[in-house]
Amino acid sequence: MDHYDSQQTNDYMQPEEDWDRDLLLDPAWEKQQRKTFTAWCNSHLRKAGTQIENIEEDFRDGLKLMLLLEVISGERLAKPERGKMRVHKISNVNKALDFIASKGVKLVSIGAEEIVDGNAKMTLGMIWTIILRFAIQDISVEETSAKEGLLLWCQRKTAPYKNVNIQNFHISWKDGLGFCALIHRHRPELIDYGKLRKDDPLTNLNTAFDVAEKYLDIPKMLDAEDIVGTARPDEKAIMTYVSSFYHAFSGAQKAETAANRICKVLAVNQENEQLMEDYEKLASDLLEWIRRTIPWLENRAPENTMQAMQQKLEDFRDYRRLHKPPKVQEKCQLEINFNTLQTKLRLSNRPAFMPSEGRMVSDINSAWGCLEQAEKGYEEWLLNEIRRLERLDHLAEKFRQKASIHEAWTDGKEAMLQQKDYETATLSEIKALLKKHEAFESDLAAHQDRVEQIAAIAQELNELDYYDSPSVNARCQKICDQWDNLGALTQKRREALERTEKLLETIDQLYLEYAKRAAPFNNWMEGAMEDLQDTFIVHTIEEIQGLTTAHEQFKATLPDADKERLAILGIHNEVTKIVQTYHVNMAGTNPYTTITPQEINGKWDHVRQLVPRRDQALTEEHTRQQHNERLRKQFGAQANVIGPWIQTKMEEIGRISIEMHGTLEDQLSHLRQYEKSIVNYKPKIDQLEGDHQLIQEALIFDNKHTNYTMEHIRVGWEQLLTTIARTINEVENQILTRDAKGISQEQMNEFRASFNHFDRDHSGTLGPEEFKACLISLGYDIGNDPQGEAEFARIMSIVDPNRLGVVTFQAFIDFMSRETADTDTADQVMASFKILAGDKNYITVDELRRELPPDQAEYCIARMAPYTGPDAAPGALDYMSFSTALYGESDL
Repeated sequence: MDHYDSQQTNDYMQPEEDWDRDLLLDPAWEKQQRKTFTAWCNSHLRKAGTQIENIEEDFRDGLKLMLLLEVISGERLAKPERGKMRVHKISNVNKALDFIASKGVKLVSIGAEEIVDGNAKMTLGMIWTIILRFAIQDISVEETSAKEGLLLWCQRKTAPYKNVNIQNFHISWKDGLGFCALIHRHRPELIDYGKLRKDDPLTNLNTAFDVAEKYLDIPKMLDAEDIVGTARPDEKAIMTYVSSFYHAFSGAQKAETAANRICKVLAVNQENEQLMEDYEKLASDLLEWIRRTIPWLENRAPENTMQAMQQKLEDFRDYRRLHKPPKVQEKCQLEINFNTLQTKLRLSNRPAFMPSEGRMVSDINSAWGCLEQAEKGYEEWLLNEIRRLERLDHLAEKFRQKASIHEAWTDGKEAMLQQKDYETATLSEIKALLKKHEAFESDLAAHQDRVEQIAAIAQELNELDYYDSPSVNARCQKICDQWDNLGALTQKRREALERTEKLLETIDQLYLEYAKRAAPFNNWMEGAMEDLQDTFIVHTIEEIQGLTTAHEQFKATLPDADKERLAILGIHNEVTKIVQTYHVNMAGTNPYTTITPQEINGKWDHVRQLVPRRDQALTEEHTRQQHNERLRKQFGAQANVIGPWIQTKMEEIGRISIEMHGTLEDQLSHLRQYEKSIVNYKPKIDQLEGDHQLIQEALIFDNKHTNYTMEHIRVGWEQLLTTIARTINEVENQILTRDAKGISQEQMNEFRASFNHFDRDHSGTLGPEEFKACLISLGYDIGNDPQGEAEFARIMSIVDPNRLGVVTFQAFIDFMSRETADTDTADQVMASFKILAGDKNYITVDELRRELPPDQAEYCIARMAPYTGPDAAPGALDYMSFSTALYGESDL
C-alpha cells in the first residue's frame, strides 16, 4: 500500500498500490510531484499572503501546513506553537494531522516526526492526502465520485474531440490535446483547437499551461518537457492539475447536469417511440403472414392420387416444423415488447400505447386462434382424405379383379347359349345338352353373388367420389347388361331343351355325376383362388391375426378337397374306361360340362401354389403390424411422460408467479432456471415429433396406449414456452418498476400479499370488484356514491387502459408506486431548461445544439415553438412549449 495514500472511512476513494515504504520514488515522478504539489499549495497560500519554495523544508515547523489547511477548509485550527524547538514543530504538525483525521481521512504510516525531519516521501504523501480530501473527494459525475468521477468528467468533456482518448491520468495526457480540449470545450475563444497537432506535444502542453495560467487563474503546476520526457507521467501530479480545471469549470458542470437530465428524458421518449414503431411493424408482418396462411390451410381441394395427398401432408409437416415455430417466437416477442413498452410508458408518466386498429394483442391472439383452428381442420382433412384414397385404391383394385374374373367366366357364354346344336342331336345328345344346361344354370347362380359384389363396389366408389368413376360405372353397367342378357338367353335355351326333352331320354349318368360334382368343385377352386389373391388392408395386429386364423382354417380343408378332386377324376376315369370297354362313340368330350380333368388339375395346382404366397403375404403383414404396434407403444410411453411433465411445469410456473418466496431477483432467477430446464427438454419433444412422423408414415391412425396426441403435446409445449416467457417478462417489469419507483422488497411483498388475498380464484388478476375491495383495505376512500364511483372509474382507467376488465399485478404495483414515487416530472425538465436558459425567458437553437447531443437537440427543436416575447433574439425558442408537447397542458 502507498505510504502517503490514505483511505477515508467513507470509502470515497480506493487505496493505490504504486510504491512501497522501502522503495524510493521514481526521480522523474518525484520531480513532477514536487513542482505540482508546490504550485497547488501556493495557489491556496497566496490567499493568505504567503507561499512556499521547498515543500519538505517549508512545512517542517507546521505553521504553513496549518495555514494551508485553514485556507482550503475555511475552518480555524488550534492555536499553533511559535517556538523553534523540535517539540513545538512536532506539536504543530500533529495538530494539522489531527485536523486531517477529523475529516474522516485515515492516515497510514505518516507521522509528525517524519514531516519535521523533512522526509520528502512522507511530505509528498501527506500533501497528496490533503489534495484527495479537499480537491478530489467531492467531485461527483453521474453516480461516480473522486478519481472515477474526475476521469468520467474528463471523458465526457473531451468525447467530441478527435485524437483525444482519456483512459487514465498518465499517458492519456502526454500529447497535451486532452488539456487543450478541456479548455476549448468551456472557453473555445482561448484556443484554436483546429491548428493543434498530435505530433507536437510540447507546443500543445505549453499552450494549455500558459492559457490556463493567464485566463483561468490555474497556476502552472507541470513542465511540458517533464511530461514528454517521461514514459509514464506521474498520475498524482496529473490528477492534481486536472482537478484545478474541474473546479475552475464547476459552474459549467451544473449546465451539463441539466443537459444530461434532459437527454435522459429525451432518450427514454425516443426509445419508446422506436418500440412503438417496432411493435406496429412486427404486428403487421405477423398478421399478414396469418392472412396468407389461413387460405392455404382452408383449401380443401381433393387430390386424385395417394402420392399427391402424401405430398400435401409433407408440405403441412414442413409448415409445422419450419415455418410456424419462428412465428410462435415472433408472437411471444410481440407480447413481451408490448408489455415492456407499456411499463416504460407508465414509468415515464406517458399515456398508454394504443396500437393501430386491428393490431392489438387481442386482435393478434384472435387471428392466431383462427390460424390454429384452420390448422387443426386441415390436418384432420388430410388424414381423412388419405384414408379415403387408401380405401378407394383398395376398392378399385378389388373391382378390377372381380370384374376380370367375371368377364373371363362370361367370355363365350352368350355364343354358347345361342347355339342350336339340339336341333340335329340325338336323344342322348339332347339329354346331355339339357344336363349341361342345368350345370350351367348352377354355375350362373353361383356367379350371381360376384355380380352383386361388383355392383356394390362400384356403388361405394361412386359414394366415395372416386376420380375414375365414369369408367368404373361403364364397366359395371356392361357387366350388368351382359348378366341380364345371360339370364334371358339361359331361360330361352332351357325352354328349347325342355321342348326337345320329351323326344330324347338317354343320358350317361356318370357324365352327369361328374358334371354335378365338378361344377361346385370348380367354383370352390375359383373362389379359393379369388380369396387367395384378394388384397387385404388391416390396421391392427388383431385384424391380421383374424385373417391368419381364417387362412389356417382354409388350409385345414385342403385334404378333404383333394379327396373330392380325386373322386371327380375317378368318375371321369370310369367314363373313359366304359367308353373304351364298350366302344361308345362319345367324341371324347363330356356332354354335360366343359370342365375337363386337365382344368381341374390345373386349377388345383394353382391353388396349391397360391397357398404359400398367401402365407408369405400374411406373415409380412403380421410383421408390419408388429412394427406398428411397437411404434404405438414407443410413442405412447413418451407421450405419457411428456404430457404430465408439461402440465406440472405449467402449474409450477403459476405457483411461482403468485407466491412470495424471496426477492423478485430470486423469483426471476428461479424462473430462468425453469426456462433453461424447459429449453433443455426440447430434444425430447423433437424425438416425440420424430416418432409421430414414423407413425404417420406407417399410416397408423389410432393408439390405445395413450390419450395424448401430438397436437396436444405441441399446443401444451407452445403454451409452456409462452407462459414462462410471459412470466419472466412480468417479473422483469416488476423489477423495473420497483427500481424506478424506489419500492422496497417489504413494500413489494406487502403489495403481493394484498393482491393475492383478493385474488380468490388464483387467476393472477383482479376483477373490478376485487380490485375495489383491495383499494378499500389499503385505506382508499371509495364509497358507493357517485363521487366514489367516479374516483374508482378514474383509477380503473389508469390500471386498465385497454378496458379488458381485469387488473394485473404489474398494473397494481405501478398504480401503488406512482402515488409516492419520485420520478422525473415536467417541472424537473423545465427546471433543467431554465438552468440552460439562465435569466432569459427563452433558449436559443445554438444553446441547445451546444449543450445536447445532435439527435436529441433536433428532437427538442422540432417540438418547441418560436419565442415571440419582446426580449426575443434570433433563433429564440419557447421552451415552455416542449413541456406541452411532451406532457400535455395538465403538467404545466
